[in-house]
Amino acid sequence: MRSTISHLLSPTPLPPPLNFRQKTPTSLLNNSRSFSSRRRTWISQTEIKVSSSSSSSSSSSDNQTVTFAPSPTRKDDDDTDLPESASEIVRSFYKGINDRDLAAVEKLIAENCVYEDLIFPRPFIGRKDILEFFKKFNDSISKDLRFVIDDISAEDSLAVGVTWHLDWKGKPFPFSKGCSFYRLEVKNSRRQIIYGRDSVEPAIKPGEAALVAIQGVVWLLQRFPQLADQL
Repeated sequence: MRSTISHLLSPTPLPPPLNFRQKTPTSLLNNSRSFSSRRRTWISQTEIKVSSSSSSSSSSSDNQTVTFAPSPTRKDDDDTDLPESASEIVRSFYKGINDRDLAAVEKLIAENCVYEDLIFPRPFIGRKDILEFFKKFNDSISKDLRFVIDDISAEDSLAVGVTWHLDWKGKPFPFSKGCSFYRLEVKNSRRQIIYGRDSVEPAIKPGEAALVAIQGVVWLLQRFPQLADQL
C-alpha cells in the first residue's frame, strides 16, 4: 500500500516536446515564379504549340512549338535604374498603335516576341510577324478608332495587366472591351515586350448556351478519350 501511494505521488515524466515544423508543400517549391526578399528570379517557361489544320499526313513542320524564357535573374534595384517602367512601356505600345507609329512600336517588342490574339487561330511569332499584323490592323480601321486604357497594373516590373476599350471619335465603340497581359524582359538595359495576349469582347454573346457547349465537349471527351489528342 505504501509503495502504491509513493508511486502516485512521484512526479510524472513529461513527454518530449512536439516539433511542429511546417513542411513547405511541393507545389510551392515547384512554383513557376519564385521570389526572395532581395532578388526576383524568373524560372518559368511558356510553351505554345502552333497547330495546323492540314491533314495528318503532312510533314512534322506543321506543328511548331515555341518555347521562350523571360529575362534572367535581376536584382529589383537594377530594375529601378531603367528609364521606363513596365507599365510605361505598355502605355507607349498602345500610343504607338493609336498614332500608327510602327517604328516606335518596333523598339518596344523583343525580336522573339510571341503575341496571341485569341480571335486568331495561331499566335504571331517574332517581331516582324507582329508588326505586319498591326500594319494590317491599322490599314483596316479608321484613324478615329483608338485604344483607351481603362486600367493598368503598375506593381510588377516585368508583367502588366491591362483592361481597355475602343473609342470612336471620343465615344465608346460597341463590343470593343478587352483585357490583355504582357510579359517583359530586360535586355541591353531596357525593357521589351516578350509575350502578349489579347482577349476581346465577343460581338455575339451566347450566355448560358456557352455552358451547354462546354458540357457537350466534356461529354465527348469522356465518351471518346482519343479526341483529347486532337485538342
